[in-house]
Amino acid sequence: MSSKADIEEKLAKVKLLAMDVDGTLTDGAMTIHDGHQIKSFHAHDGLGIRLAMNYGLRIAWVTGNLSSAVADRARALGVTELFQNCWVKSKAIDELANKYGLDCEEIAFMGDDLNDLAAFERAGVAIAVANATEEVKKRAHCVTSRPGGQGAVREAIEMILKARGEWEAAVSSFLAALELQEAEGGGPEAIA
Repeated sequence: MSSKADIEEKLAKVKLLAMDVDGTLTDGAMTIHDGHQIKSFHAHDGLGIRLAMNYGLRIAWVTGNLSSAVADRARALGVTELFQNCWVKSKAIDELANKYGLDCEEIAFMGDDLNDLAAFERAGVAIAVANATEEVKKRAHCVTSRPGGQGAVREAIEMILKARGEWEAAVSSFLAALELQEAEGGGPEAIA
């Protein structure tokens, strides 16, 4: 692992946070009911994603799975960069870098298992969730204190925005946007 100062410097460059879904945004459980997957997402992660996007940090989800539950959650949060059935996740990193004119060092990837390692190698910052496999933790620049599906994504978003010196401004901007929505007679759409 790199020194804390090195990690802070890497995090400060991040403009896009891409992440695995199963085991990162969820706890990794795969519940099947009547042929449909049921997934649980943590409200802290959802609010963190909305806050990040509101402040200009791009968000992308990259999963080897194909799930309408994932598509529904992405749509509810306004996540438009959704790569499903994507087994070589480094290809998504390349596509995102090309689409947004980013260097790979401006992209962070967050994951938990072996199929995330190719994306770890391509991204400028590799973030593992607390309950990631040992192979993934060893290759990560940093490891969250929270496990996947339990607020780890929110923790990573805070790390990035704090390294950029933007956390307090992002929170203020998010709260102002909520107040504006309420003043206009609307409520926050699926904030968390």
